[in-house]
Amino acid sequence: MKHIRIRRIAIALLVLALAVGGTAAIFGANRASASQKPSVLPVKAAAVTGVTVFSNSSASIDASNLSEGYILVKYTGGKNVKIKVQITKQGGETYTYNLNNTGATETFPLTEGNGQYTVKVFENTSGTKYAQAYSTTLNLKLRNDFLPFLYPNQYVNYSDSSKVVAKAAELTAGKSSDLEKLSAIYYYVTDNFVYDYNLANTVQSGYLPDVDKVLASQKGICFDYAAVMAAMLRSQNIPCKLVVGYAGTIYHAWINVYIEGVGWVDKVIYFDGTTWTLMDPTFVSNGKHSDAILKYVTTDTNYSEKYAY
Repeated sequence: MKHIRIRRIAIALLVLALAVGGTAAIFGANRASASQKPSVLPVKAAAVTGVTVFSNSSASIDASNLSEGYILVKYTGGKNVKIKVQITKQGGETYTYNLNNTGATETFPLTEGNGQYTVKVFENTSGTKYAQAYSTTLNLKLRNDFLPFLYPNQYVNYSDSSKVVAKAAELTAGKSSDLEKLSAIYYYVTDNFVYDYNLANTVQSGYLPDVDKVLASQKGICFDYAAVMAAMLRSQNIPCKLVVGYAGTIYHAWINVYIEGVGWVDKVIYFDGTTWTLMDPTFVSNGKHSDAILKYVTTDTNYSEKYAY
């Protein structure tokens, strides 16, 4: 009962803070750029394909939706080998993904903002060795800065017909503000999902969350928790980053969420009487809101962000 009471007080205090304009001090948020959150839900828009395509006999990179912040990649080399995609922004991080070798298209986000990106496709030759099959350079100018974190992609994989989208609509019915929607989704996940220790002990490199399967079983690892919440929030037109990095020395995943008028928030949701916690649904859920877990997730230095999807 204690955390339910605190939750209600916290939401009321946050709404009051927003009303009087004291948001920056409460959230510790990163102010957004001048770009405004799109008013139209991006997932509803049909993806354009085949307009701008770069390819050779081994791979195809469809950049028709470049200004939306994502590309479509498929392998066409016909080899039954492991395939990888690397995306690097000039001066930024290199993101490495697995790609199927069946010729099916997969969606990859460009998450480090405007600039020049190099996209490479590699074929496995032996062991851990890969040879470059194709490479091209793209110049990104986003139509809106939030778009990479509003569309589905390989890591946050959903569609209009996904059950997580329907569940998000159910949870947020009658709620008008992003904060109310965010709170409803967050507490649904953290109060109902359990940590899958068996999967955590057996998960293989290249694992990708199946958000509808996770929703049905109501269990998963940190990657699953973050992907489900990110899909739900994006389906409600709330920009959400699935962040991968370190919690202490443990590789971990969590989410950052954009609140209009505030910015990107990494301290929100659980209120201990003084401060808001990091958006870490796995630790809060698995820890059953214990004092030790809440102390851990309220300490910024325990977290080190590496990638955002």
